[in-house]
Amino acid sequence: MKPLAREWVEKAEGDFATASREMRARLSPNYDAACFHAQQCVEKYFKALLQEAAIPFGKTHHLVSLLEILVRSEPSLEMHRPQLQSLNAYSVSVRYPGESADRALAREALRIAKTLRGQCRQKLRLDP
Repeated sequence: MKPLAREWVEKAEGDFATASREMRARLSPNYDAACFHAQQCVEKYFKALLQEAAIPFGKTHHLVSLLEILVRSEPSLEMHRPQLQSLNAYSVSVRYPGESADRALAREALRIAKTLRGQCRQKLRLDP
């Protein structure tokens, strides 16, 4: 694996660990953070795939925009577009006043991230 792709994977794993930890927290879980880190996990795995394929992607946090670029080399990811649209909202909305995530939203965000994490790891030939 290319060194920069490996770095993206390491960062993605950190986000996945943080989102998972927040979901397990018994005292004051931060569901907003769980949603944000779930989105970040998928974003960074997409960037790892793009980096590994030597496909430029610019500076964006928008999952659907990354998907548009990525489906050229990984068409099987297209089926996740609806989930990516909902997960994409967590890159910004829950980080500012006006919207907050609850346990159900955070659980769903983590479920989506876990599914996509598994697929990306498989495509990168990493252990599940």
